[in-house]
Amino acid sequence: MTDPNAIQPSELDQLPDRDPEETAEWQASLDAVTEAAGPHRAAYLMRRTLERAEGAGIALPKLLETDYVNSVPTAAEPAVPGDEAMEQRITAWNRWNAAAMVTRGSKYGVGGHIATFASAAWLYETGFNHFFKGKEADGSGDQLYIQGHASPGIYARAFLDGRLNEEQLDNFRRESGGNGLPSYPHPRRLPWLWEFPTVSMGLGPLSAIYQARFNRYLTNRGIKDTSASHVWAFLGDGEMDEPESTAALALAAREELDNLTFVINCNLQRLDGPVRANFKIVQELEAQFRGAGWNVIKTLWGTAWDELFRLDTTGALVRRLRQVPDAQIQTYQTRDAAYIRQDFFGADPALAEMAKLLSDDKILECFHFSRGGHEARKVYAAYKAAVEHKGAPTVILAQTVKGHTLGEGFASKNANHQMKKLTVDEFKNMRDLLGLPIKDSDFVDGVVPYGHPGADSPEVRYLQERRAALGGPAPARRVHPVAPLPAPAEKAFASFDKGSGSQNVATTMAFVRLVKDLVRDKETGKRWVPIVPDEARTFGMESLFPSLGIYSPKGQTYEPVDRDQLMYYKEAQNGQILNEGITEAGSMADFIAASTSYATHGETMIPFYIFYSMFGWQRTADQMWQLGDQLGRGFLVGATAGRTTLTGEGLQHADGHSPVIAATNPAALTYDPAFAYEVAAIVKEGLRRMYGEAAPGEDQNVFYYLTVYNEPLPQPAKPSVDGIDEGIVKGLYRFNTAESAGITPPANAPRIQLLGSGTAIHWALKAQALLAEEWGVAADVWSATSWSELRRDALEADEALLRGEERMPFVRQALQGAEGPVLAVSDYMRQVPDQIAQWVEQDWSSLGADGFGLSDTREAARRHFGVDAESIVVAALAQLAKRGEVKATAVKEARAKYGL
Repeated sequence: MTDPNAIQPSELDQLPDRDPEETAEWQASLDAVTEAAGPHRAAYLMRRTLERAEGAGIALPKLLETDYVNSVPTAAEPAVPGDEAMEQRITAWNRWNAAAMVTRGSKYGVGGHIATFASAAWLYETGFNHFFKGKEADGSGDQLYIQGHASPGIYARAFLDGRLNEEQLDNFRRESGGNGLPSYPHPRRLPWLWEFPTVSMGLGPLSAIYQARFNRYLTNRGIKDTSASHVWAFLGDGEMDEPESTAALALAAREELDNLTFVINCNLQRLDGPVRANFKIVQELEAQFRGAGWNVIKTLWGTAWDELFRLDTTGALVRRLRQVPDAQIQTYQTRDAAYIRQDFFGADPALAEMAKLLSDDKILECFHFSRGGHEARKVYAAYKAAVEHKGAPTVILAQTVKGHTLGEGFASKNANHQMKKLTVDEFKNMRDLLGLPIKDSDFVDGVVPYGHPGADSPEVRYLQERRAALGGPAPARRVHPVAPLPAPAEKAFASFDKGSGSQNVATTMAFVRLVKDLVRDKETGKRWVPIVPDEARTFGMESLFPSLGIYSPKGQTYEPVDRDQLMYYKEAQNGQILNEGITEAGSMADFIAASTSYATHGETMIPFYIFYSMFGWQRTADQMWQLGDQLGRGFLVGATAGRTTLTGEGLQHADGHSPVIAATNPAALTYDPAFAYEVAAIVKEGLRRMYGEAAPGEDQNVFYYLTVYNEPLPQPAKPSVDGIDEGIVKGLYRFNTAESAGITPPANAPRIQLLGSGTAIHWALKAQALLAEEWGVAADVWSATSWSELRRDALEADEALLRGEERMPFVRQALQGAEGPVLAVSDYMRQVPDQIAQWVEQDWSSLGADGFGLSDTREAARRHFGVDAESIVVAALAQLAKRGEVKATAVKEARAKYGL
């Protein structure tokens, strides 16, 4: 008997059912199909119905996975324009030379990768012949993020094109002689060819998304029309496990970046073995990308499979392909036809019947060779569908065989990523397979020859004609002849020279005030790109919201809750601020795109990215290195800096080490300014060096890292000291002496030099007063704006000495004649000031905030780390006692007096 109080199935659904009878009929129909034709037929009908609904725009949850077949049916494939036979020969030459280059280099032990390009050759060749726009095309051409391990194939094509010669190929991975080729895409090492470094895997896909987004930003702001540019990112299926690879997929879909295509080379292998041994990486990626809102195109099977799919009248083949895990697909690649008949076709009676119609050669052709990513027609169909799709980015999942055409010793073997060479016999087999006119006699002393059909051959002419039609060579990097940016008005910088009087101003706020003035500059203001990861209010930047606007491709489709306030949250299609939400990695990718716009688009932009200093270098140092690799320019600003300035925040927010990490980056100029006028002087010099008239021999391809603090303190006026601007830029100047500070030390008082950076200089100034008033010691205080620049200068002086040139390091020159020992202090670990110790002639000691941070007041934290004024006094007395200039008991007395 039915319980009248029982919950009915319809009551579990929050959606009202206006016609339960009709619903029941649909459900009964599904049950009938399942009973009469089986669950596979029912599933087929449901998928097709969902696809029809999606195509009609009916609001339904997306179908996240489709069958393990090509997205573009054979009947819908467009004809490939051009000469497919010619492109086949070009690809064969590229395959050969890529393998020859790495094999010839193996005698030097420099390594190299062969198998990746062998699997991806057609993915690149089809693009180069038909899709990738060069620098002479409309806009800025396309941006190509090349998979790093495929670089030999790109070099091989440049060799065929006449852009590289045999000597350069022979110097693959041997650059010190000056005519070599870097192992991977590297703009700093080969700046005329490579635009984007991609081998720190995961950063390529993340950067590609933000590059496509920055292209739209330039267009919407009226800086440059980039609508004709397309971003192509070539990735490995194993690389997609890096968290950065998929971190911004939702952003790309949300902003409808249909100027972006990912091409994922699904050869099913990572460095040590299968990507998903017991699963299917293509299906996993499809669900991930479709769920994020991307258009997904699968290019899995070659034309040899067309006959098998025609024979599959029951769907058994499609079901079996969906069942077989990737590692077993790899196994089929290495086994004979009998094994495949038994293991693959024998799993289903319908497939066993199908196999009776197939010859062994046909089975081996399908399972050993025929993949969608290896055929120009299949790849062209996918690319054409991608560039024609509007309203969303596209990912192409192209299945290939790792090591394709390299022979049985390479194809699909787990170890092929580490295999660096082929034998002469393997090369001869490869030659025969590719049909190349290379004679046995060309192998002199067992050395594989490079192959080239001739500079005036039909292949080379075809290649060059195709590139000319698409806008010139690719990949290619060009720095357009852009006039230096005019210097902003001096008033913006000079306003900080007079100090803040009695007003307390943190250096973070001083930087923000400076930027507010600079973005108003008529000549250069529009070129500033403020970037912030959802902390603008922390840094006092909310006043920029209504004046500059926050960039959004959709503008502001709502009325902001704070619209009646002066500093309301204003989004705009032409907004200047990039507020990325809580993503330091995304913000850095923004910065990289903006900082290299001078080369990518011929438009100089001035990005500044301001962030919690603890969450900058510590989290995204790999991207800072990428920034240096890509020759980016701009200002990184580590705000709320230091280990002891963030009251109560604790060790997770307490940065005591970012300058150490920054010092490892050759392109980073790291500054720890103490005062507002120092911030202004450093930014002024940075604008000149990176964007103005460069001095002879000066490298403009640098970026600045400034640490600024949230501790409000009176900002002093700029001292009238000779050479102060030079000292600020080079890293050290004397802020005051005991006498100029108004302290009158006793006659013949012992003297010490206190060097402080950032907020620590305030503790040094207090210590200066205590030393004079309570211990009769005269102290001079120096502002060390950049420990790392002092070190860099000293290293250059050492190198000059080895060349026989006499040159004194600036730090030694600045401190020359300064009396007494030197005591250095900063709000960072002692390793930061200790960078320069070996070049200081005076006795050296340092204080710093080593160890983990802690939650407390500033004063308590500084006492804990032993860097407060009283701790500086004790350390200074200890230095002087060691020299016999104060009594040894003074140290003990001071410790007792200050409770240390």
